[in-house]
Amino acid sequence: MNIDKFLLDALNEDMPQGDITTDNIFDDNHQSNASFIAKEDGILSGIDICLRVFQLLGDDFTFTKFKNDGDELKKGDIIAKINGSTKIILKGERVALNMLQYMSGIATITNVYVKHMVGNTKLLDTRKTTPNLRYFAKKAVKDGKGTNHRYSLSDMVMLKDNHIMAKGGITNAVKAIKPLVNTKIEVEVETIEQFKEALNTECDIIMLDNMNNEMMRECVLLNNGKKELEASGNMTLERLHDVCLTGVDYISVGAITHSFKALDISLKF
Repeated sequence: MNIDKFLLDALNEDMPQGDITTDNIFDDNHQSNASFIAKEDGILSGIDICLRVFQLLGDDFTFTKFKNDGDELKKGDIIAKINGSTKIILKGERVALNMLQYMSGIATITNVYVKHMVGNTKLLDTRKTTPNLRYFAKKAVKDGKGTNHRYSLSDMVMLKDNHIMAKGGITNAVKAIKPLVNTKIEVEVETIEQFKEALNTECDIIMLDNMNNEMMRECVLLNNGKKELEASGNMTLERLHDVCLTGVDYISVGAITHSFKALDISLKF
């Protein structure tokens, strides 16, 4: 991803004809000191993205980090300080804070989910991200100690229900795609019978979609370590512990990138 282009577009959206307030109050030599402060507990993500916003506006400032991506934040913690051009600080403030709050919100909820898990099961993200923000969302998941699933449709084969229906079944779909690709193949199943069919194909991963815990346990026993198993669908915090105990390798959760709350962070002069 071209991060600079994205951030420049964001800055242009925020001040297409400049900052009418800042440009008319302060001259180019005016200097200020400001601190990024955590207003609630959470996990930090995006501090270098935040810094890059200001760098794209000029070099008349210093930026001192006290926390790094992945660090735990407590309410009142000073995350970083920026000292220098008042114009740079004020013009970059909103875009920098938006990215910092967005990414830290995802990292925070990801870490909450991770802490609810037990055993060797890993938490996966999904492609349920805000368009054009996937790079930042995926990085935030990693900062929250989660694991990235495929980044895009180009990365790995995933045969979902519509692919399977259109191709006439799981076996037909896997046979058709296997000779044409050099990536892992994942197959989505919803029933025990579908699972048994997928188990007898050359797929690598089987997604157990919207299955109850009893069905997942049965699939794990039938699998006997042959394929990697991913549990998906309605994976609430309350379910995570018990789903981990079924023995699946992964649990994928869309909520960590589409239903998070931005972390409250402020910039104070």
